[in-house]
Amino acid sequence: MAESPWLTIIGLGEDGPDGLSPATRETLAKADVVMGARRHLDLLPGLGRRRIEWPVPFEDGLPLLLEVRGQRVVVLASGDPFWFGAGSVIARHLEPEEWIAQPGLSTFSLAAARLGWPLESTVTLGLHAAPLTRLRPHLAPGIKAIVLLRDGPAVAALASWLDGSGFGASTLHVMEALGGPRERVRTFTADAPGVDDAAHPVCVGIEIAGDGPVLPLASGLPDETFETDGQITKRPMRALTLSALAPRPGEHLWDIGGGSGSVAIEWLLRHPAMQATSIEPRPDRAERIQRNADALGTDRLRIVTGTAPGALQGLARPDAVFIGGGLSDGMLDWLTSHLPVGTRIVANAVTLESEALLCAAQARNGGDLMRIELAHAEPLGRKQAWRATYPVVQWSVTL
Repeated sequence: MAESPWLTIIGLGEDGPDGLSPATRETLAKADVVMGARRHLDLLPGLGRRRIEWPVPFEDGLPLLLEVRGQRVVVLASGDPFWFGAGSVIARHLEPEEWIAQPGLSTFSLAAARLGWPLESTVTLGLHAAPLTRLRPHLAPGIKAIVLLRDGPAVAALASWLDGSGFGASTLHVMEALGGPRERVRTFTADAPGVDDAAHPVCVGIEIAGDGPVLPLASGLPDETFETDGQITKRPMRALTLSALAPRPGEHLWDIGGGSGSVAIEWLLRHPAMQATSIEPRPDRAERIQRNADALGTDRLRIVTGTAPGALQGLARPDAVFIGGGLSDGMLDWLTSHLPVGTRIVANAVTLESEALLCAAQARNGGDLMRIELAHAEPLGRKQAWRATYPVVQWSVTL
């Protein structure tokens, strides 16, 4: 017969013991060790068991938890521990049979209940340990979002960031200590913040409004969306490239010769489970890619400064590869010989020499070759004429 889990993760509300079920009370009464943040421990002052305050940063508490492995341990968390909470982090370090969870009401549920918002169509984000720019892809008039924040000062930072992004007309509902005796809800606009004394725990409901730039959902963001030194896959080619890469939820992209990072960033914007690694030989461009990724809410982009194929050693295997720079026979040979069957490769060529490399690669490995010629209307005297760009040859193949 399997042993009972030694660890119970309990989602605690701000009402402390008043909100606990009989089963949760019994679990706490039988615990040898209770761990939690100081705030959570203070909500249960009558516990006579060994109490361990969970330190900051959060990762420092995991060794303390593992030291009491096998005893009857309770970890106190906020609300639902598996919705932007501590539960998933703890569970990753244990076997499934070692732990059980008793979730409470999530902050998102409480906030939606106060505001009357449907959670299924409301953006929910945990920004207590993430940059505010994670909200950037969702900034569009009419969108509602509920975000968890680190502390009171983060409310003012959020208002300032929204105002600076062109969405100062957004309405902010600042909600503190939901579900407890200290609960407080106040409303103001981002361009006229009236809250400077918000206390943790705090979340904000945002009714987004304003005339700031909205990121289109289609592939091919405007070029001016990105900081660049001119090394960028331009919007029409980027849209065609992403179509050929065919991103699917949860997949990993290698963006070789990242330039401005536009292809990798747009790949990540397709779905929150996407992963990407950008390989860029120039340190200044690698720093620029990081700034672009941060500004557009894709700070999870991994950036490797180095030259392919050497810099590819040891990286997590990709589902798709884009070659935007540094194309060579050696790189193509390495990719086609090292990557598993099913990997998708897309490469663009402008020069005759690189075009010849792609033609030879297509002869060896199959796939599709496409020649793309674009022209834009530009003034010619008092009239307009077409100005052609350099034609681009694109090779796409599934190994």
